[in-house]
Amino acid sequence: MTDQPPASTPGPTHRVGGGSVPWIISLALAAVVGALLFVGGYLAAGGAGGTTGCAVPEPAFEAFCEAYDRLQREYVDDLDPEQLAEGAIQGMFQYGVEDPYSGYMPADEYQRALGDLSGTFSGIGAEMAIRNVEDPDDLAACTEFNDTCRFVVLAPLADSPAEAAGVQAGDVVLAVDGESVNGSVMNDQISRIRGESGTDVTLTLQRDAGDPFDLTITRAEIVLQEVEARLIDGHIGYIALNAFSAQASEQFADGLRQLLDDGADQIVFDLRDNPGGYIDAAQEIASQFIGSGVIFTQESAGDEVRVYEATGDGVATDPDIPVVVLVNGGSASASEIVAAALDEAGRATLIGEPSFGKNTVQVWSRLENDGGVRITISRWFTPDHNSVAPDGVQPHIVAARDAETPPDEDLALDAALDYLADQPVADEPPRPMPSTSPAALGEARSVIGIVGARGIC
Repeated sequence: MTDQPPASTPGPTHRVGGGSVPWIISLALAAVVGALLFVGGYLAAGGAGGTTGCAVPEPAFEAFCEAYDRLQREYVDDLDPEQLAEGAIQGMFQYGVEDPYSGYMPADEYQRALGDLSGTFSGIGAEMAIRNVEDPDDLAACTEFNDTCRFVVLAPLADSPAEAAGVQAGDVVLAVDGESVNGSVMNDQISRIRGESGTDVTLTLQRDAGDPFDLTITRAEIVLQEVEARLIDGHIGYIALNAFSAQASEQFADGLRQLLDDGADQIVFDLRDNPGGYIDAAQEIASQFIGSGVIFTQESAGDEVRVYEATGDGVATDPDIPVVVLVNGGSASASEIVAAALDEAGRATLIGEPSFGKNTVQVWSRLENDGGVRITISRWFTPDHNSVAPDGVQPHIVAARDAETPPDEDLALDAALDYLADQPVADEPPRPMPSTSPAALGEARSVIGIVGARGIC
């Protein structure tokens, strides 16, 4: 079949390795892998191979078709052909490909992932997390929701249905449409809360130690705001990017331009916990700081090489504007493309912790059952042809959290502000030491006690 985009999914055709790939999303995506099940194989209608009509694409699949035929004829209970087919596809990737970044996504998971990448989806507009209420430091214990590992609201998004309905940060979600969340995982509940615009979902919430109560919220289209931008001490522009979605490039350019218009003469670019996204967005965002030259190269099978260069329309390419990039272990893929490019171009100082270490590029395409597959099609390299795998991009200045770090302290941002205090800016002497990050940024981001997997519904 020829892959076509769902009617509701925006986005142009992307070109990979110089060739046109209709409705295949070319991206450098973080290491988030969908659930994988069992047994590998291939199913097709018609042809020889027994009474089931299991076609054999090549001799190696004869044993699979024989096993499928025996299941159909001999298994004691009825079998669901769709479930068998999904299991076969999942198993083919899990046991045959052995690549953690290639895999199969069932229809619900695929549509949710497309919404995340497009930057728009239909839901209530709330950022969620798992929190261990008994031992906040024991993150590994929270593999699913239970009475200890709670499904909590980090914050409702501004102007969202969740905010309008009265959802508050810290609310614990006990049930969705009357069904307890206990025993389920984050992805399951995010998919349940999202849904068609104009439809209702009822959350059973607990606030502080109060009695549970129901809140019915009407879903609407949510446009994710990927960029947070603000001034620190009147002249340091702080800009954080959450993901490299379809909306990210334009939002980032607008936010950066506004900071410069407001008087920013130094920039802190926060890429921490950004898992990646579209490869084109990485090129465009790095080009905001790099005026010319190679951003990265993409190398595919058959010695195909594509070179991504600066677009030449950046708003902060002036080398007199000092730039610091914050990275950590959650900075992956497209984040690493940008951080490495700014580093090797001599355009930024990297502060924080080593990044994730992923240098592969995947394409996504839809299948006949509305599920989708991720397939690794190439690797990318820095302008100097270095690979970030497996050790990640290394910071120039290490500033790492540990178990003793108070939740309201941001060591990496504090280190960035200290560094920038010693950097001259155009036509001005060095400035006095700036404020520390909690006072400058208001409410600091807390990471203690929250499992790395978060979701927006």
